[in-house]
Amino acid sequence: MKTLFVIDAKDYEEDWPVLKATTVRGIIRKDGLFAMQKNRFGVYKIPGGGPDEGETYEEALIREVKDEMGFILDPASIREIGMVFEKREDAFKKGKVFERCTRFYDCQILSETGETNMTKSEIALGFEPVWADMDTIIRENRLCLVEKWNIRDTEFFVWLKEQEEHV
Repeated sequence: MKTLFVIDAKDYEEDWPVLKATTVRGIIRKDGLFAMQKNRFGVYKIPGGGPDEGETYEEALIREVKDEMGFILDPASIREIGMVFEKREDAFKKGKVFERCTRFYDCQILSETGETNMTKSEIALGFEPVWADMDTIIRENRLCLVEKWNIRDTEFFVWLKEQEEHV
């Protein structure tokens, strides 16, 4: 999978221990809108998460999108878009570097069940499934760039918009 861009906060020392994580995110479109999670603060998040032990990236994507959005993905529709790498001081373990590789996939839904199984933290933040256009996602997320995932997801949509304007 190709690298789309890198976000490096440069707020760490090069000799610090490194914690690594990989997540998957699903880009789902319908009628010019994108399937997103939106929290009570108006911040949009691309559905997805980390693979469980023994899970492939595609299996994790299918599970996470079902849990967060209530959508059943078409496994045959899943196509790689690219990866985004993030590097910064870990938010919870000071003196350690956090490196995340987020793998983005274009995918389509087979059905919308409406049944979600969100995590306690997603429920506490008031996340709900919504459809939104790209400009709204970018504009609203830029008003509240405090969460690291928010920066990544906003920059992904900025990147995607640039790609589509050059087609």
